[in-house]
Amino acid sequence: MTLYAVEHLSLEIGGARILEDVGFAVAAGGCTALVGASGSGKTMSCFAPFGLAAGRPRGSARLEGAELIGLDERALRPLRARAGFVFQQPLTALTPHLTIGAQLAESASALGGARPDRRAMAAMLDRVGLSDPEAKLDQWPHRLSGGERQRVMIACATAHGPRLLVADEPTSALDAELRHAILDVIGRLREDGLGVLLVSHDLPLVARHADRVVVMDAGRVVEDGPARAVIETPAQEVTRALIAASPRLDSPPPDLPVPGAPLIEARGIAVGFRTPGWRRGRFQAVADAGFALAEGEALAIVGRSGSGKSTLARAVARLGPCDSGAVLWRGRPLPPRARMGTAERRLIQPVFQDPAASLDPRWTVAQSIAEPLRNLIPAMDDAARAARVGAVLDEVELGERFAARRPGELSGGQAQRVAIARALAADPEAILLDEATSALDVLVAGRILALLGRLQASRRLAILAITHDLAVAHALCHRLAVMEAGRIVEIGPVPQLLASPQSAALTRLVAAQ
Repeated sequence: MTLYAVEHLSLEIGGARILEDVGFAVAAGGCTALVGASGSGKTMSCFAPFGLAAGRPRGSARLEGAELIGLDERALRPLRARAGFVFQQPLTALTPHLTIGAQLAESASALGGARPDRRAMAAMLDRVGLSDPEAKLDQWPHRLSGGERQRVMIACATAHGPRLLVADEPTSALDAELRHAILDVIGRLREDGLGVLLVSHDLPLVARHADRVVVMDAGRVVEDGPARAVIETPAQEVTRALIAASPRLDSPPPDLPVPGAPLIEARGIAVGFRTPGWRRGRFQAVADAGFALAEGEALAIVGRSGSGKSTLARAVARLGPCDSGAVLWRGRPLPPRARMGTAERRLIQPVFQDPAASLDPRWTVAQSIAEPLRNLIPAMDDAARAARVGAVLDEVELGERFAARRPGELSGGQAQRVAIARALAADPEAILLDEATSALDVLVAGRILALLGRLQASRRLAILAITHDLAVAHALCHRLAVMEAGRIVEIGPVPQLLASPQSAALTRLVAAQ
């Protein structure tokens, strides 16, 4: 039985045709996946009929027989409440000043139902795979890892018992094992008749969990059919290009630059956090972790979501707390975060997980890239700063025509290139990449990885890459450090570890790819 049907959907924004004659259907208990490159219209096709996008859509979108398009906000609101929404960037979608419990209670009572008690809300978080769910109810969104925030979003979206779940890249911030676990959770919800409209760039995941695949390009549907048939025997060149660009662990090893002299050595790093709420205590996020990184070398830190990857990397880069341990830079101790001067802060620069959220929406691209220059090289004059901004924009293959744009005018791939340009502006010797391609489609992610490889070779740049994607580590990095429960349990050359994992943590990750 068809739960949700879209026919002849079209959308214009500012005179530009965004969608044209789009059609697809979602069955009760079924999963329809929209795939395509960034800008192909996947997200707009999901959200425009519900009044969650700019512009006025035309055509038809019927949820349980009720027409959505053409209604004013007052008439649309009760129909929209029959759906749950998982947005692509959980950090910007969650309310920063509300605890997880408060947000979950708000979502559960969206249709006027009773506010759930703590036990019921903890069960909701447990259902989506969050560890220690009752303690998480008292946490703030910024205290959770990217993967944990994504799971909270899914819990909130399904808390009020919707008939349709609209999920825009719901697993983009999760490790391979949890990606399947989350869609398995959604699969169990489908047994009760929940229909799922899924946007994803993970084609192997789509092949396993979706019933139908709709391939989009330039605002149009170019291919539609059963998931396995479309992915195993694609009929259109667009589909074939997406499949070919998907990173694989069995692809030939890349030609990486030979590492140089030792650059960074981390020894015995430990980081803990006080747990909030009525159960006061301390959570040990990182314990006795260490590694070395040389000039021109790329080291990937992999592990489950919440295993301590980002916390360790931020402690080493002096961007986050570090309770104990030492970091040596070319054999000399790096000062603690509070005593870092501009000379030390220039050494390693970050590229954060969510590039759009890390850029000030009010600033132009040029202003964002110039910010580290003003703070870290205060003697540089305006003309030199402008020249440097233009040079790094060229280096990341954008050009000065992007200098006057703001983050809202950038695609995901363009925003990521701006974030990389900002990190390179002060001429660091190392960069920290936190899930640099997790929110990008496979075509754009491939281009970003190729760009990083060229920068690594031309600048002799050391890269510390946090990733949940072993294929990304295989394509970019010399060595792999595997984390589990705050500890490094395995470290060594990427090909060697992927071919013969020694730890249970890496064995699970390889099996889930």
